[in-house]
Amino acid sequence: MNKTNSLKSKLRNRQLTIGSWLTLSHSSIAEIMANAGFDWLTVDMEHSAIAIHEAQRLIQVIELSGCVPLVRVGTNDANLIKRVMDAGAHGVIVPMINTKEDAEQAVGAVKYPPEGFRGVGLARAQSYGANFEGYRKWNETESIVIVQIEHIKAVENLEAILSVKGVDAFIVGPYDISASLGIAGQFDHPEMTSALNKILDTARRLEAVAGYHVVPPDARQVLEKIKQGYRFLAYSIDFLFLGDSCRNGLTTIRENMGKA
Repeated sequence: MNKTNSLKSKLRNRQLTIGSWLTLSHSSIAEIMANAGFDWLTVDMEHSAIAIHEAQRLIQVIELSGCVPLVRVGTNDANLIKRVMDAGAHGVIVPMINTKEDAEQAVGAVKYPPEGFRGVGLARAQSYGANFEGYRKWNETESIVIVQIEHIKAVENLEAILSVKGVDAFIVGPYDISASLGIAGQFDHPEMTSALNKILDTARRLEAVAGYHVVPPDARQVLEKIKQGYRFLAYSIDFLFLGDSCRNGLTTIRENMGKA
């Protein structure tokens, strides 16, 4: 297999990477964002209407644009993980990983035996049958598993989750963690602050790659997370980039029309 995975190398070395989220299925959006300079882009199949055939098209565009394609699957389901990996994803982001067993399930679904239990098939990832052996070797060493920490149970079990071989990094889902604490969206609440501090303390102690999804298109928040020690950062979402740009521009125009 000819493709390389610069993201895997950066994760191994705990280097900073910045990516973003795709929820709109048009290939031009993926191409525009891939060419913007992100290290990776995640096709979101949890909170979007993107179907598997659309995900494959987006993966193709991202990869051909020189960016690393990941897929955030909708659930920790071995069949769905197998399908997006067969479609050519370099790795997966798996939601609601709350226990060590959850993490083992996610890793096992990505890797072929004996490392995992992924079923063997021929599709785009294996060059449609022309290069299965090359892909098998690539998958063994270069495929990526990112676990989502988005429940207080996961925070409590984080050390056990990160002990699972094959977990490359984790990413915090701030909205879901706050919701699991009964304080949805209250990111400055003392309980939320305590949970995030515990996450970072565990990551530092274990020398794990900590990730965070900064949902608003606010570069200052990303810089703050970098200062805090996060190294796998998701910067906003396609539709927020579009919507906020439109709203902010129109607000500026309307506030200044009388001065023109």
